[in-house]
Formats: sequence, C-alpha cells, structure tokens
Amino acid sequence: MTDPAGPESTAALDDAEYRAGVIDLLGVLGFGELTAFERLAADAGMAPTLSDKAALAGIATEEYGHFVLLRDRLAGLGVAIDDAMAPFVEPLTLFHQRTAPTDWLEGLVKAYIGDGMAHDFYREIAARVDPETRELVLTVLDRGSSSEFIVERVRTGLAEEASRAGRLALWGRRVVGEALSQAQHVATDRDTLAALIVGRAERPGMDLAEIGRVFARLTDNHAHRMEDLGLAS
Repeated sequence: MTDPAGPESTAALDDAEYRAGVIDLLGVLGFGELTAFERLAADAGMAPTLSDKAALAGIATEEYGHFVLLRDRLAGLGVAIDDAMAPFVEPLTLFHQRTAPTDWLEGLVKAYIGDGMAHDFYREIAARVDPETRELVLTVLDRGSSSEFIVERVRTGLAEEASRAGRLALWGRRVVGEALSQAQHVATDRDTLAALIVGRAERPGMDLAEIGRVFARLTDNHAHRMEDLGLAS
C-alpha cells in the first residue's frame, strides 16, 4: 500500500465533499460487515463438525462487532447507518447472489478470497482519509486468527480429497472476478467515494496510473491467497 496521503485531521470532516466520501466508505463497510455476519452464520450450518460450526459462528460474531463500531461512528456523525448503507445494498447483494457457495469449502474460499480482495481495496482507500477514520477502517478490516482457521480447514479438505482442488480453484477465480467488478463499481458509481479516492486539486489522491497499480496489487494479493489455500490461481 502507498503511504497515507489523506487529511491529517478530523477537521477535514467539515468539508462537505470529503464528509460525504467518508460516510460512503463507512456505509459500504457497514453493509459488508453485516452481510459477512449473515453469510458466515449461514455457512456455519454447513460445517462438518461442531468445533468448526462454533469457530465460524465466532468469526461471524466478530463481523457483527465490526458492524456495531461502524454504526456507532456514523451515529456520531449524525448519520443513520441504514441511510449510509442504502446505496450499496443492490450491488453487494447481487455480488453475493452470483457467488452463493454450495458447500462448506466453497463458503470458506469465498470468505478468504472475496472478502480478502474487498478488504485490500478498502485499505487502499483508508490511506486517503483522516487518522481517526483510518484507524476505525483498519480495525474493522483486521481478521485476526480467522484467516489461519480458513486456510487450515481448506488445506485439510484438499488433503482429504485432492480432486476438490480443481473445482475450488475455478470457484476462487469466479469469486475474484466478481469481487474485482464489485470494487470497480464501488470506485466509479459513487461520485463522493470516487472523489475520496482520486482527490482534487487542493487535496490530491490517486491518479489514473495509481488506480491501475491499486488493481494490480489486488490481483497480486489474490494470487498469494490462492497459494495460501493450496489452489492454482
């Protein structure tokens, strides 16, 4: 990630355009965390063991905790989280409809690959915001030990039945294609969020070349995650 280039004070929130961009960022993260909670709780129902079910339920609970942090921050800005999330409900719901897993391992791969790419994208944006907002975003995106749990379970599943590798590799590529499309839509369909990313004359952000490098980094990180899972990218 590039070095932070965002405002160095929360006084930047007095700027209406910047404030709208921050609200969009917190809103899209809020809906992402809420749906992650719902998805992981549902995926827990497909877990092969009680310990796996409990572990995934615990991760889902952490996602809901992140949602609460975002809700409270938005409330402090005088914004209802329902209003902040509303612009992102349709595109993110469509993404999840297109990438609905059919079994336990597909759900884990989606959580690791799809959520991982989305989180990389939001970390890039976090470099352009004020310190308080940046700290909150990075806290929300912290996955702790959940990534290790997913990697271990997927690799165990592949060790038990090597023939799963091809199917899961194809699934991972499908998820990342949809995730990249989602990130591009988020970056371009909301003018306020786009302004937060690219900046303006008095507060420069990323230029077109840097945006291209951001998406190149997202793709590179995806390849590393597939390798982590033991899958071909």
